Amino acid sequence: MKILIIHGPNLNLLGLREPDIYGNESLNDINLKIRARAEQLKLEPVCRQSNHEGVIIDWLQAAATEKFSAIVINPAAFTHTSVAIRDAIAAISLPVIEVHLSNIYKREEFRQKSLTAPACQGSISGFGSNSYLLALEACKLQTNP
Repeated sequence: MKILIIHGPNLNLLGLREPDIYGNESLNDINLKIRARAEQLKLEPVCRQSNHEGVIIDWLQAAATEKFSAIVINPAAFTHTSVAIRDAIAAISLPVIEVHLSNIYKREEFRQKSLTAPACQGSISGFGSNSYLLALEACKLQTNP
């Protein structure tokens, strides 16, 4: 079962960027943790990162034809600004789980509103890289009830 993992803008800077908020793990470290947990769950993750909204929308729209069973997305800053990504999530039939490393509800006021979460199956935030691992569990449950 293929799971698409989408990392949004600036997540390529993890480990360097604001470690007091996002931790010291690099994106590569997180992807390795995702792959290890996915293997235990008998899932096949495909991890992608982009700083470009249109690229993320293209990945969401193509996910079903690429035979993905579910999507885990960390829209990062696009969470709070992108109606286009929200609409792309709403337009597809695959379950989508939104994740965030930090608890967005404990952050600045502008970060406390997610435009994308209402279009998702669920949202997990505040558990660092473990947010992704919890989302894999959710994907497994959603695709094999």
